[in-house]
Amino acid sequence: MSEEALLEIVHEDEEFVVVNKVSGMLSVPGRGPEKRDCVAERVREMYPGCPEQPSVHRLDMDTSGLLVVARNTEAHRALSIQFQKRETRKRYFALLDGEVDTDSGMIELPFRLDIDNRPYQIYDPVHGKVGITHWEKVSVEAGLTRVAFIPITGRTHQLRVHSAHERGLGVPIVGDPLYGRGTGPAQMKLHAAELGFQHPRTGDELNFSSTPLF
Repeated sequence: MSEEALLEIVHEDEEFVVVNKVSGMLSVPGRGPEKRDCVAERVREMYPGCPEQPSVHRLDMDTSGLLVVARNTEAHRALSIQFQKRETRKRYFALLDGEVDTDSGMIELPFRLDIDNRPYQIYDPVHGKVGITHWEKVSVEAGLTRVAFIPITGRTHQLRVHSAHERGLGVPIVGDPLYGRGTGPAQMKLHAAELGFQHPRTGDELNFSSTPLF
């Protein structure tokens, strides 16, 4: 494994590791051998004995930031339950491709997969499932808006859809290749900056943070 391919490990113990994923890397394997390289596979290589499916949650390929990966089945189960019950604490930072007028709010938007245009998600008030996000404007920088997101639900592409859709903020994330003006991978300015949960064995409250590179 080359030097530039190494994963940044934020925390490690016998139960799990927390990594700082770079934009452009998959969280879990995709379809086909060319999409085998991902956080889950690299963690399995680095820590023999991990479950075959060690990932507890995922970040989109173009999203950077904190990701927890289990090192045994007991930890995987305990951590997965926390995510399913929304007992974890998550904060993201994003740079939006324009200015947002208001200072903060909550977005509740029903959306679903566009089966004719995967993995694109579309607004659907009838068949969609509601995603909920708290947001707060941090600053405006040269016509771009830096915002903090606290997702209450964990839907696929939730923050990206909530940013771009006119019923959300109406301003896409900088570099988003699906909902914005991104032209390729590893351009999107969305970072999972804070992650908190209970230690799967001790129950201690743990909090991790990572500063965005944008």
